[in-house]
Amino acid sequence: MDRIKTDILVSGGGVAGLTAAAAFGSAGFSVICTDPEPPVTDREASGADHRSTAFLHPSIPVLHAAGLWDWLAPHAAPLQVMRIIDAGGPVSEPRIVKDFDAAEISDQPFGWNLPNWLLRREMVARLGQLPNVTFLPGTATARVITREAEALATLSDGKRISARLIVAADGRNSTVRQEVGIDVTTTRYGQKALAFAVAHPIPHNNVSTEIHRSGGPFTLVPLPDRNGGPASAVVWMDTGPEVARLAALPVDAFEAAINERSCGILGPLRLDSALTIWPIITQVAERLTAPHVALIAEAAHVMPPIGAQGLNMSLADLSALLDLAVARPVDLGSPEMLAAYERKRHLEVKARLAGVDLLNRTSMLGEPFLRDLRAGALNALYSLGPVRKTLMKAGLGVR
Repeated sequence: MDRIKTDILVSGGGVAGLTAAAAFGSAGFSVICTDPEPPVTDREASGADHRSTAFLHPSIPVLHAAGLWDWLAPHAAPLQVMRIIDAGGPVSEPRIVKDFDAAEISDQPFGWNLPNWLLRREMVARLGQLPNVTFLPGTATARVITREAEALATLSDGKRISARLIVAADGRNSTVRQEVGIDVTTTRYGQKALAFAVAHPIPHNNVSTEIHRSGGPFTLVPLPDRNGGPASAVVWMDTGPEVARLAALPVDAFEAAINERSCGILGPLRLDSALTIWPIITQVAERLTAPHVALIAEAAHVMPPIGAQGLNMSLADLSALLDLAVARPVDLGSPEMLAAYERKRHLEVKARLAGVDLLNRTSMLGEPFLRDLRAGALNALYSLGPVRKTLMKAGLGVR
């Protein structure tokens, strides 16, 4: 079978992979994007991803470069305030509430939040506009061989692809990463996350709220209004057995549990989607490159869903890779380009993973003394204006 030649093969059709395909295609490169599962682009369809993604404002330029932001902005809910509530006392009620307002550091919100199923719908539509991008839903990257001049990929349908660069965006169990022999270091917390959407009577007013008790945070992230009323996305982290127990509850009992856990801050919450469950780990690849291969997103790093760091780190990977490719298209996939990508991203990835790991371990604290220590640290850090602003900038990944 003849080989199909392309500049770039993007392996993986999640949010990061679709963004990469659109970005490189918009920059004029020929792109093939594979995805083993056809994307579910209807909220009510079986298999729809009811998680949401918050794009922090430093990620918006790469969405513009991909020609995506105009498609996404009409559906996005701005995140103006990040509220942290410590409810770690003997009863489930706020004992410390601190607001981090984006207006202190910028004239832009911290970011914008969109449901993942809608992101896939709009991103697939954008790829359809790009004649130099071929999207292959239902087709996986099965085998990869690297040579001096190219990478050769065999797809699950038997097609053979010759690419100057393979961008591995195929998730935490990345086939491409395994094929090129890159190991990972994984930390397991014994936690899982529940993701779902809720409706509520009190407007969220563009405030994203993270509530801390033992087990892990309960986070309410603004969504655009749905059916004429306020809506939010929820990520609830707890131990694996507790998440399994919660997921098995009847709807009325589950709603009682989320209302107790939310401290009633948005009024009675009503479940408004199916539940999604996934394990919480930290994982980092030992290196981000192999000959003609670059790892991005969860193929490169996985972290707990705290502070909207995961996908935004993925887009930082893409931004760095795109800048290198556009600056010297002739060097696409070269050792020099990939070495520059490794230098630019790997230490930053490790540092941010360490920070999120610490935050997650802190959020899991169950002993009363340690919970009190956590609450005292939050109070002290918030009270110092320069420290508060520094923390907000660090969370955005800006200086």
